[in-house]
Amino acid sequence: MSKSIFEQTNRTILFEEINSEKLDLLTLVGSGNNITSLDDEKIREIHEHLLVRNFKEFLTKFEPKVYSFFNAASQKVRYSLEKPNGIPDNCITEIPINMENTFFKMLITLLDSKKVNGSKNVDFNFKEILNMLSPKKVMDDIKQLRKEIAYLHDKYESLEEEDPTKLEYADKLNIAFSKAGESYNNILGMLPLAIEDIKTRVLIGQSENGGKAEEIKIGMLTMDEHGELKIIEEKSKKSTALTVASNQHNQLLAQYFEEDFEEVNEEPNDYVKNLVVRTFVPLPTVIEEIDVEREVKNYNQYLTFYKEAQEDFIKTIKPLMEKLLGVKVFFEQYDKDLNGMKPTLLVVNNKLEMLLKGENKQALELYLNTVNQKNDFENTIWYAIIPSINLDEIDDSKNIRQRFKGTTKVQKKSVNTNENLQVLMSILAQYKITSFFSVIGTDETTFNNLATTGIGKYVEKTKNLQYRDFSQYLIPCVPNFTIIPKEKSSVILDYKLKAEESNLAEFDKNELVKFWIEGVYIESSYVAAGITAAQQCPDYLRKRFKKTDLKEPGVRINIEEKDNSFKIVTSMSKEITGYTIATKDSINRNNFGFIFSSDNVQHGGRLINNITVYKARTLATNEDGVFEPMYKTVATTYIERVLRFLTTDFKEDKIKDFFSNKPTSQKNRWLSNQECVNSILQPGDDISVNIEGDNCHLHINFNGDVKNLTLEITKN
Repeated sequence: MSKSIFEQTNRTILFEEINSEKLDLLTLVGSGNNITSLDDEKIREIHEHLLVRNFKEFLTKFEPKVYSFFNAASQKVRYSLEKPNGIPDNCITEIPINMENTFFKMLITLLDSKKVNGSKNVDFNFKEILNMLSPKKVMDDIKQLRKEIAYLHDKYESLEEEDPTKLEYADKLNIAFSKAGESYNNILGMLPLAIEDIKTRVLIGQSENGGKAEEIKIGMLTMDEHGELKIIEEKSKKSTALTVASNQHNQLLAQYFEEDFEEVNEEPNDYVKNLVVRTFVPLPTVIEEIDVEREVKNYNQYLTFYKEAQEDFIKTIKPLMEKLLGVKVFFEQYDKDLNGMKPTLLVVNNKLEMLLKGENKQALELYLNTVNQKNDFENTIWYAIIPSINLDEIDDSKNIRQRFKGTTKVQKKSVNTNENLQVLMSILAQYKITSFFSVIGTDETTFNNLATTGIGKYVEKTKNLQYRDFSQYLIPCVPNFTIIPKEKSSVILDYKLKAEESNLAEFDKNELVKFWIEGVYIESSYVAAGITAAQQCPDYLRKRFKKTDLKEPGVRINIEEKDNSFKIVTSMSKEITGYTIATKDSINRNNFGFIFSSDNVQHGGRLINNITVYKARTLATNEDGVFEPMYKTVATTYIERVLRFLTTDFKEDKIKDFFSNKPTSQKNRWLSNQECVNSILQPGDDISVNIEGDNCHLHINFNGDVKNLTLEITKN
C-alpha cells in the first residue's frame, strides 16, 4: 500500500502512570460530554505532552522523579513516588531519575554490558556492576569530574579577559560546577564523599592488601656524614593527612567552591564546606592531628545511614525503574541507524484503575474514536502495552507460624487486575488494537521458572480471557526478562572501621555492610510490542531479508515461519541455556502466547546471542481449538483499513472495483506480489467478498485458515 495512505502501522499506547505530577490522558481529554470526536488542536496538545519518539524524549517529557524527606522522629530518610502531602516544599527533595542517577546509571550499564558480553545470567558478573552503588565507585565518578573541573579552570585562568575562548570555558565550568553541586547541595549526597574522605585520612599507610594503617610522620631523604641513607622527620610539616602539590589556580578554585557552597546552603557549616573543598580541590594545607576514634565513629555511622538510605530508596524506586527500563527496551528493538517508520509511544500517564473508573473510560473511548475511526491514519493506534497484570488469586491459606525468618513477598502497589484487563479489552477491541499484556515481574515469571515449571500455569490462568469477543486482540507475553536475579542482587558497600589502642584504624572484617536489591525485571509486553512495532518498518525488514516490499509494512509476517525468528531477533541477551525438550513439547502442544526463547541457535553459520521469538499467538482459537497466530489479527485489521480507505467507507461500487479481475485492482496487485517477506498476501493466501443486501462479507484465506468479517455497505 502506498506510504501516503499509511505513514505508520506501529503507534503503540502504554497504559501506565510514570509521573503523577505531569499531565495525563484523562486531564487532557476532559469530560467530553456531548461530543464524539476531539478536534485537531486537542489531538495535537495530547501528543505534545504524551507522545514520545525515543527514550530520551520520554525522560524529557515525563521527568520521572522520587521525592524524599527526613523524618526526625525515626532519624531516617523517607522516599515516595508521589509528592508527600502535609510536608512543606522546602523540606522535600526532588530526585530526578535520569542518566545522572547512580542506580539508574548502574541498571543501564548492566543492560549494555549483558548485550556486549552475551553471557547467560548464571555466568554474568553482576557483582562488578552492582558495586557502582558503593561509595568508592561514586567517588570514582567525582574524581573524574574533579579532573575535568581542574582542567577547565586552568584553561580559563590562562586566557585574557574578554577572550571569546575564555567565555566558552566559563560556560563549560558552569555546567561542571552544576554537576558538582548535585553531590554537595544535600547532606545525603555528601555521604559517599564523607565516607571516602574519612577512610582516606584515617587509613594512611594501609597496605595494598587491606591491613592496618601505620603511623605516618612526614620526612625527607638524606645522607649522613658516613654516606648512609636515612629518612628524618620533617618537624614543621608533621601530619597524618595526604598532601597534594599546590598551585595558585587550585587556591582560587577552592575559593570558588567555598563561595558556591555558602550561596546554595542556608545553614552552611565548616565541616561540610571543608569536605567539599577537600573532595573537589585537594590542597596541601597542614591539617591537625586526626581524632581517629571520632572519625571511625562518624565513618561507621555514615556507612550505616548510607546503607539504610540506599536500601529504602531502591525499594521505593524499583517499580518505577522497571517501567523506565521497559520503555527503553521498547525503543531499542528498532535499529538506531534507521530513519524509516520509527515506533512511537503514547503514554496515558494514568493508573489503569483510574482510567477505567466510572465515566473516566469515556475519555479513553473519545480519544480512540478520534484517532482510530477516521480514514486519516497518521495518528492511528495499532498496538497496546498493558503491563503488571495480576492473574493470581488472593492467597487465603492459613498463616504459618514463622519459626525461621522466611521469604517476605512484597505485593507491588501498581498492579492491574484481571477484571480491569477485561474492561480495557472490551474497549480496545472495538478499535482493533492488538494488545500485549504481561504478568507482574517476579522470580516466578522468569525464563528459569518457565524452563522448570512449563507453560501450563499461564494457559490455565488466562482461561477467562479466552473465547471472548476481544480474544483475537489480546496477546499474553511470557516470560519476563531478568535484569538482576534476586540471588545475585547483593550490593557490597564496605567494611566498617575499628580503632586500635595505638590510635590507628583498620577495617573490621567481621562487619561487612551490604544490602540486597531483591531482583529487577522487565516485563515481556514491552519487548513483544517493541519488536512487533519495529518489524512494521520496511527499512528494518530490508536489512534482514533479501526480498522486501518497501511500500508495505510488516503486518503479514509470521515470525514463527521459516527462519523469520532468527532474522527478527530482540535486543535482549540470553538468560538461560534454553528449555528442555519436555518444556518445548508443552509449548508446541499449547501453541500459546507470545513466547520468548533463550535457546542456543545458529543461523547462517552465526551464533545468535539474543533472545528470539518462539511463538506469537493471540488468545483467539480456530475451529480446532488452536490459538491463532498474531499476524492474522494484524493483517486482517490492515486489509480492512485499506478497504475502508480505498472504498470511501465501504461504498458498494468501489468494493466491487477493489475485488475485480482487472490487473489494476487492489486484490490483483496483492496477488501479483507474493515474493516478499512482507507481501500482504503470501503464497496460499486469497481474499474474496460476498455482498448480501447492506452487508459485505469479507473472507481472508490465510493459507487455508479463513478469517471472516462482516462490513456495513455505504450506499451510493
